[in-house]
Amino acid sequence: MVDYIELKTLFQDLNIPADKPVIVHASLKPFGYIQDGADAILRALMGAFNTIVMPTFTYYSMVTPPNGPPNNGMIYGKPEIPNEMSTTFTPNLRADPMMGILSEALRNYQGAKRSSHPILSFAGVNAGEILDTQLRDDPLAPIGVLMDREGWVILVNENHTSNTSIHYAEKLAGRKQFIRWALVDDRTVECHNYPGDSDGFMAIASHLKEDTVRVELDKAFVEAVPIKRVIDVAIGLIKNDPLALLCERTDCLTCNAVRGIYALG
Repeated sequence: MVDYIELKTLFQDLNIPADKPVIVHASLKPFGYIQDGADAILRALMGAFNTIVMPTFTYYSMVTPPNGPPNNGMIYGKPEIPNEMSTTFTPNLRADPMMGILSEALRNYQGAKRSSHPILSFAGVNAGEILDTQLRDDPLAPIGVLMDREGWVILVNENHTSNTSIHYAEKLAGRKQFIRWALVDDRTVECHNYPGDSDGFMAIASHLKEDTVRVELDKAFVEAVPIKRVIDVAIGLIKNDPLALLCERTDCLTCNAVRGIYALG
């Protein structure tokens, strides 16, 4: 059994100054039984850091239009049934289960704030000014603020395929972004600068090895990397190789859209 004291110590052992903001990506399963569950993790994080941000994305607010711009990393007009199952975004809409239970716990935490992007929202504690920078057409702006404030990425039993900050680096490096559509107030809105796939992001791990702090607790682990270092390294990799950090799946529409640009060149 893991308790609050052990968890707080785990985060403090990262030796990140408490006044530096953190963006957290977490899977709790490797901890096994946690006394007080996700709430204990949140309290431990808040005991170690003043400002905490997590993604609370809502993919089920997305809809697929019958047609749209070419080379947009998606198939239009299919399938219609998921559109019928799409949910209008509201600030109280549950975070997608893919985000993990800690993201949903943070969204519900008293005093937490959530940004308003209908697909790519973030929630945070003591992060209002950071979250307010997000726009529908600039969904990853909070990452830029975290970087400017010398923030850190914290991966709790997760790897870099969950590291949203790399998507921000892709945008800064000039990598193609996409358009998606979502339901807001029972109408469909366009969301520009939507990022691509992250399955290839583990390729960055070896380049960040010297910058990564790792602490372990039984079968669980926590890794932390300065956001600026993540972004600088990712930009450098993409500038050196425009196809860097793309996934290897032959059926990945967004990575294939990026590859298509250079194939035509």
